[in-house]
Amino acid sequence: MAQDTSGGITDQDKLMAALAYVIGLIVPLIILLTEAKNRPYQRYHAIQSLGLSVAIFVAAIVLCIVGIVINFIPVLGQIISCLMIFIYLVPLALMIYYAYRAYKGEYFVIPVVTDFMKQQKWL
Repeated sequence: MAQDTSGGITDQDKLMAALAYVIGLIVPLIILLTEAKNRPYQRYHAIQSLGLSVAIFVAAIVLCIVGIVINFIPVLGQIISCLMIFIYLVPLALMIYYAYRAYKGEYFVIPVVTDFMKQQKWL
């Protein structure tokens, strides 16, 4: 992997940024706890990935509660509960999409998550 000492985005930066999205909590924490936090590209995507992981976790809890409540509706509840499996695939698709964009070397905005993180001055 090429190392660029001029402060540009290297192949390693791109790989670590992509892995931050694919391996949700582990890689971002490794980036932020090591010297890689001094690499702006890696740091940006690590923080953004952590925010997205927390948002997905909260959404999963809400969906579980909604699924339990819906399950009490006879017949229709069971049908809706079966279809909710597809809703759980959406975060996986998002993580893969954002990993792809990070690997291409892009700084991008995740709706709501990035704005919140900028308001908190984490990004």
